[in-house]
Amino acid sequence: MAIARVEAQIRYSIPEELKTGSLVGNVAQDLGLDLKRLRSGRARIVTGENIQYTQLQTDKGTLVVNERIDREQLCGDMTPCSFTFEILLEKPMELHPVTIEVLDVNDNAPTFQNHHFEFEISESAAIGSRFVLESAHDADVGQNGLQSYVLTPNENFVLKQNVNQDGSKYAELVLQKPLDREKQSRLSLKLLGVDGGNPQKSGTLSIDVNILDANDNAPVFNQTAYKASVTENAPKGTHVVTVKASDKDSGLNGHVKYYFSKSNANLEEWFNIDEISGRISVKKGTDFEKDKKFEFRVEAKDQGGLKDSSKVEVEIIDVNDNATVITVMSFTNPVSEDSPVGTTISIINIKDQDSTENGKIRCNIEGDVPFQIKTNVRNYYALITNAELDREIMSQYNITIIASDSGSPPLSTKTTLNLKVSDVNDNAPLFQLKTYNALISENNAPDVSILSVNAQDTDENQNAHVSYILEEAEISGSPLSGYISVNAENGVVRAVRSFDYEQIKEFAFIVKAQDGGSPPLKSNVTVKILIQDQNDNPPQVLYPVLTGGSVVAEMVPRSADVGYLVTKVVAVDVDSGQNAWLSYKLQKTTDRALFEVGLQNGEIRTIRQVTDKDAVKQRLAVIVEDNGHPSRSATVIVNVAVADSFPEVLSEFTDFSQDKEYNDNLTFYLVLALAVVSFLFITCLVVIISVKIYRWRQSRILYHSSLPVIPYYPPRYSDTLGTGTLPHVYNYEVCRTTDSRKSDCKFGGVGSQNLLVMDTSSAGTMQRLQTEKKILDEPDSSPELLQTRTVEYRV
Repeated sequence: MAIARVEAQIRYSIPEELKTGSLVGNVAQDLGLDLKRLRSGRARIVTGENIQYTQLQTDKGTLVVNERIDREQLCGDMTPCSFTFEILLEKPMELHPVTIEVLDVNDNAPTFQNHHFEFEISESAAIGSRFVLESAHDADVGQNGLQSYVLTPNENFVLKQNVNQDGSKYAELVLQKPLDREKQSRLSLKLLGVDGGNPQKSGTLSIDVNILDANDNAPVFNQTAYKASVTENAPKGTHVVTVKASDKDSGLNGHVKYYFSKSNANLEEWFNIDEISGRISVKKGTDFEKDKKFEFRVEAKDQGGLKDSSKVEVEIIDVNDNATVITVMSFTNPVSEDSPVGTTISIINIKDQDSTENGKIRCNIEGDVPFQIKTNVRNYYALITNAELDREIMSQYNITIIASDSGSPPLSTKTTLNLKVSDVNDNAPLFQLKTYNALISENNAPDVSILSVNAQDTDENQNAHVSYILEEAEISGSPLSGYISVNAENGVVRAVRSFDYEQIKEFAFIVKAQDGGSPPLKSNVTVKILIQDQNDNPPQVLYPVLTGGSVVAEMVPRSADVGYLVTKVVAVDVDSGQNAWLSYKLQKTTDRALFEVGLQNGEIRTIRQVTDKDAVKQRLAVIVEDNGHPSRSATVIVNVAVADSFPEVLSEFTDFSQDKEYNDNLTFYLVLALAVVSFLFITCLVVIISVKIYRWRQSRILYHSSLPVIPYYPPRYSDTLGTGTLPHVYNYEVCRTTDSRKSDCKFGGVGSQNLLVMDTSSAGTMQRLQTEKKILDEPDSSPELLQTRTVEYRV
C-alpha cells in the first residue's frame, strides 16, 4: 500500500518557553479531519528526532506543547526558527506536514565572553585610531537581540558601532583626542551591550586602557578579508589559511604578532594560529553537520600595542562521514499468510545528515524474500509484500533492509525485521496411508485396540488440532458403531463387540480427520478389518445320519473283495483354513481287522476277505478331527450288515434295534403323517362333492333354459371313488452331493450303496430299495451329481 502525501500543510507560530500542555493549534479543524478519523487512523506525530516538542491529542484533535522549547537551543542564531514534523494516519496512509515557527522572547541578556577587557595604546596614537572591542553575544534574535553598544562618557574615546555581513554588531573605540601618558597612564571605561527587548536587558564589559609610550604606526593587514575552505574531520594540523600584516615601524615597534580576536567565542577549540607566521591550522576536526561555516577576526599587534584586524571566512566541505539512520515508524507483526499482495508491513523513515550526493539515499532488501520497498514521500519508505505468503513453507522472515548513500565510498546501514507469518486454516489433515489394513482374531474381547490411524495437519495451533470421526455406515444391516469405535483424539480404532469369523469375515469403513479451524477442513481414509479364523467350531457329520428309532445300516455281501467300499463318512467344519482340514479315524469297531477308514476321505473299506465267521452286524465308531490347535472332533456310529440276503439281515434286525436306544419319536411322526394324508383325502373328497353339486345345479339351470348339456368329468378325480383309503404310492426323494475328492464343504460320494431302512415297530413292512450308483467309482464322475434314494411307505 502506498503512502498518500497530502499537500495541505499547516503552520503555527508560538513563542518559545511555553508551558508544557499549552495549546499550539487545532489540527483536526485546520486539516478538515474529524476526531473519528484521527482515532481510526491511529494519528500520531513522526519526527525522526529524539525530542518530540509537541503532542497530538487525538481525543480533542489539538496540538499541545510536550517539551520545553528553547529557540536558542533549537535554532541558535538562525531566523526565522521553526521545526517541521508530519502527522501520520493509517487506513488509508496519509502524511500531513506541520511547521511550528518558534518566536523569540527576550529571555537572554547580551553577554561578553570576558567581563574584563584590557589593551594598550601608545600615547602617539593618531586621532581617529580604532580599537576593536570584544563583541557582546545575545542569544535572542531580532528586536530582542543585541541592538547597540553604549560607552561611558570620556574625553579621549568615542564609540563607533559597525555591522558585519552576517548582521552581527561590533564596536570600536575611536580616538578623538590625543593621549598624554604623563597626565593619565591608565583609563577605565565601561561598555554596555543593550538589546531591544521590553524591558531592555544589557551586559557590561570593563575596559582598561594602558597608555604606552609612542609607537605611531599600527600593523595593517594586506587583505581586509580572507576566505578558505577545509574538509570536515580534517586531521589536526591541517593548514587552513595564512594571514599577513605589515608595520611600518622598525625594531620592536614593527614586530607583529597574530591573535584570534577575543570576540570569537570558542574559536580556539577548532583552530590554531601561529602568532609569528599567522598560519591558521585545524586544531580539532570540524563537523559539517554542526558548523558549515566559520567566520572570525584575526588581529595583528605590534610591540607598541597598535593593532589591526581582518575577517577570516572558513567554509567546511562535507565528506561522507554519516551513515544513513533507519527508524521503524510502524511494523505490523505478525502478518496473516492470506494477506493480499501489496499489504504494507512497515513504514520506515531513513535519513542521512550528509549533503548532496553524500546524503542521497538508496534503499533495498537483502536476499530473496517476497517483499519490496516503495516510496513516494521524501525519507519515508513502505515495506510491502510482492508475493503470496505461505506459513507452511516459511513461518517467519528475517527481512534485512539496507540503506546506503551515494558517497564515495558509500556508507550503508542495515536493520533486520523479524516478521512472523500467522496461520490460517488452509491445509486439510492428511493421513499417512491411503488405506489402512488390520487383522483381528475372532472371539476377541470387546474394547480391544485394533489399529491406530494418524493424520497430520501442517497448520498450527487450533488449525492443526485433528479430531477423528467415524463415518456412519451399516454392516449386515446393523450400524457400524455397533462393531467398532474411533477415539476422537488419538485415532485409535477399537472393537466394540466380539467378532465371529463364521458370520463376517471382513468389513471396511471410512474414518474422517477434521481439524479445528473455522471452517474446519476434512479428509477421509478407508480402513479394512480382516477377521482371522479360530478353531471354535467342531466338525459336523452330515452322513450317516440316524433319525428317530430307525437304524440305518450299510450292507456288505460276504463275497465282497478286499478294499470293498462300504460307505463314506461325510463331515464338514464351518471354520476355514487348517481349522477345517478334517481327518477320519476308527475309534472303536466290532472287528478291527475287517474294516478301515480313509484318513482324508472318510471312506470305509474292507481290509480283508469277508468270511462266514464274521458277524452279520458290525458297529464302527468313527471319530472326525479337524487340524486346529487345539483340535476339535465329532464321533459317528456306522452300522454295517454283513449278509448276502435280506432274510439273513432280518434275523438280526431285532438285535440291531436292541443295541440302540429306541426313539419313540418315529411312531409319532408316522401317526402325524397318516393324519395329514387323511386330512388331505377328506378335503379332496369334500371339494369333489362340492364340484359335483355345483355342476348338477348348473345342468339343471341349462335344462330349464333349453340349452344343450355337456357333461364334464375332471380327469384327476375320475378314480377318487375307488376303494381303499390310500390307493396310491407316495415317493420321497432324498438328494445329496457325492464327491470324496472335493473340498470339505461338499458332501462325499458313496460308491456302491445298499441301504437298509428298518422299522422296529411290528406294523411296519421293510422294503428294500436299491439304487445302483457307481459315480464315485468312476474317476471322471462329476462332483456335482446328485444321488437319489427312494423310500416307499405303504400304510
